[in-house]
Amino acid sequence: MRVLIQRVMEASVVSDGELTGKIGPGLLLLVGFEDKDNEKHLDYSVKKILNLRIFDDQHGVMNNSLMETGGELLVVSQFTLHASVKKGNRPSYVKASKPEKAIPMYESFLTKLEESCGKKIESGVFGADMKVSLVNDGPVTIWIDTMENIENK
Repeated sequence: MRVLIQRVMEASVVSDGELTGKIGPGLLLLVGFEDKDNEKHLDYSVKKILNLRIFDDQHGVMNNSLMETGGELLVVSQFTLHASVKKGNRPSYVKASKPEKAIPMYESFLTKLEESCGKKIESGVFGADMKVSLVNDGPVTIWIDTMENIENK
């Protein structure tokens, strides 16, 4: 599982001309799954994302988490996070899960986030062509690859 976390002042996603998710200050999560992912990867990611100390405290130091600031979450599926560009110029997506595996993982991820933070999670439409807009804050961008963080401990 790969998650690109962006701290934002605001973010939104549009699919087929319809606004499907919009947030104010918080985190935009771009998320992609691979076949080796399981509940352990989801649980790790949820806990890590909600508790990352990447929001400023009263002294301007990144010392607060999303949970402490009450920030919002927008989650967008993005299989291209698993692109391999080792050979040639056309990215290979063989590591990215097919929809049969990825959709249940994505839905479970959304549910776990909602249950853990106690609020509605905004999201895009899995597998759709989406237009994502954001105003980066900082910018602060963090990369989580659960295969590196969990499997290689």
